[in-house]
This record gives sequence, structure tokens and C-alpha cells, in this order.
Amino acid sequence: QVQLVESGGGLVQAGGSLRLSCAASGRSSSTYTKGWFRQAPGKEREFVSAISWGGGSTYYADSVKGRFTISRDNAKNTVYLQMNSLKPEDTATYYCAADKDSFSQNAKAAVFYDYWGQGTQVTVHS
Repeated sequence: QVQLVESGGGLVQAGGSLRLSCAASGRSSSTYTKGWFRQAPGKEREFVSAISWGGGSTYYADSVKGRFTISRDNAKNTVYLQMNSLKPEDTATYYCAADKDSFSQNAKAAVFYDYWGQGTQVTVHS
């Protein structure tokens, strides 16, 4: 079983920055496609970003493009989400996800992923 643990969430002022980390464990998990999703109360889980196993390909939701950057360090088996220019509408629980399947457009869908972290709360205030 692949285990994912997010960290780095917290309170931040609008316009500020936050860096989320997702530490993974489990056989072959360092080569998995990884993604970030977020969910606010009363809303569906929303795709944020995804990255291929080698880090050479990425996807971003239009709402975060130009503000967020996904990256990974496979030696540490960790994926990151650097969030800049944060807005109140970015407030949500952020979840890290992983799947053994190859990176594709399907990685934008929550149903693609077999493994999920517990989530970390991000609150952006004005």
C-alpha cells in the first residue's frame, strides 16, 4: 500500500505564498504519477496540478496556472506544490494523490488516482 502524507498547509494572507509537500512511501511509489487536488466545503474535489514520474510533464488547472508550480524529488520520494499569489478562493483542503498508471490527460480526474493523502488545510485571508 502506498502511503501519502501532506504537510505545509496553514493560514496565509492573500498575495502570500505557501509550499505544500507530499511525502510518499511504498514500493515503486517514487515513479508514480502524482497530482494535487483541493476541496472546499460544499464543493466537488477539484484538480489543481499533476506531474509525470520523471517530472518532465505537468498539467495545471486554469485557475492556478501561472501562480502554482508542481515539482518532485524522486530521491526523497516527495512532490511539492509551490503556491504563489494566493487568493481567498484558493482556500480548501489540499490532497496529494498518486497512481501507477502513465501520465496522461486522465491525470486531471480524481478517479484516475488509487492513492490519496489525508489532506492539509490551506486558508487564505484578505
